Amino acid sequence: MFDIRLLRDDPVAVKAAMARRRADVDIDAVCDIDGRRRSAIYALEQLRARQNKAGEEIAGRKRTGQDAQDVITEMKSIKEEIASLEDQARQVDDDLQAALLALPNVPDASVPEGVNENDNRVERVVGEPPAFDFTPKDHVEIAERLELVDFGRAAKISGARFTLSLGAGALLERALINFMLDIHTGEHGYNETLPPLMVNSASMQGTGQLPKFSEDLFKVENTDYWLIPTAEVPLTNIHRDEILDVAQLPLYYTAYTPCFRSEAGSYGKDTRGMVRVHQFNKVEMVKFTTPESSWDELESLTANAETILRRLGLAYRVVSLCAGDLGFSAAKTYDLEVWLPAQNTYREISSCSNFTDFQARRANIRFKRGKKPEFVHTLNGSGIAVGRTVVALLENYQQEDGSVRIPEALQPYMKGKTVIANQG
Repeated sequence: MFDIRLLRDDPVAVKAAMARRRADVDIDAVCDIDGRRRSAIYALEQLRARQNKAGEEIAGRKRTGQDAQDVITEMKSIKEEIASLEDQARQVDDDLQAALLALPNVPDASVPEGVNENDNRVERVVGEPPAFDFTPKDHVEIAERLELVDFGRAAKISGARFTLSLGAGALLERALINFMLDIHTGEHGYNETLPPLMVNSASMQGTGQLPKFSEDLFKVENTDYWLIPTAEVPLTNIHRDEILDVAQLPLYYTAYTPCFRSEAGSYGKDTRGMVRVHQFNKVEMVKFTTPESSWDELESLTANAETILRRLGLAYRVVSLCAGDLGFSAAKTYDLEVWLPAQNTYREISSCSNFTDFQARRANIRFKRGKKPEFVHTLNGSGIAVGRTVVALLENYQQEDGSVRIPEALQPYMKGKTVIANQG
């Protein structure tokens, strides 16, 4: 939720922040709604004060035997006016809440200027892309030749943009999930969870998916249940409407879940293979921190995700998203982009974001270290996307004979396999 105090204290700065984001929002209109709401509240307070005074005057006249009919008549008029004004105030308050829910987070000052992904800033490049003595194949050809994924039967079962992993392909995904969870829980201090895959609208609103991005989601018909687009949603809502003790912070959670996205508006993009699908596996990391520690926590969160890529020996780079490319709820985001030889480019495999108090306001997650509770800061990052990691492994570790080497760190999770080869 956008902090209304920012609008009241410095609307010019908020307009500048929204302009940096290229956000199509009318700040003046929101300020006008807030002004009408405050005027309605002030008018109600004045009427209630007059109502109390009239009540005292009526009681005083009755004690002294004086006629109080004129004040009684006025009291009835005030009561009717209060009822009418309360209805107006509730409507204006609803309008203000809707307007605030539509405002994206303010970009941090360290976020690069820019319009889109072409303006994102490369922070560092790690590792060298592999050199091949042959023309590298893409992951679809490799997966089909090794019978790791059956795209045709997946389409028969469900439709376009679904996958059916088989044999060593299914084992590879399970190996990656366990590998990632073991590192995040054993080395990085995250508490493993197994959350629900369906959440209610309040949970989606809490993390910023609703109301703005309903078209990107799958909703269960005739229910208030939504399929999760990422484990960020249930993990962040673990502490919705709670007040934590400062001694509990920071809190780290990780989870493996399938994720479901309609990919509305992305038709024609990455339709081939496993890069952009309706259902995919992902390991997620979520943090709850104090405001003063959240920026350091973003750096460590990003490093946690990088660990997975380093251990797997994959070349990647870290980029800071520019203001125009930031997600709705994020104040700052680092994307990890892995090298894909067949595309001869880097592609996103993880996003790590600090949402500051934006999600906490929407989900009402606070902590206490003094008399007045404060909003926590929330962060989340992919730790990492499993399907895209499969893509990266198949393409980066392919060999000329069509087989695929297994990185040494992953071999214990692959029943000792060092190579995936065609069994035919």
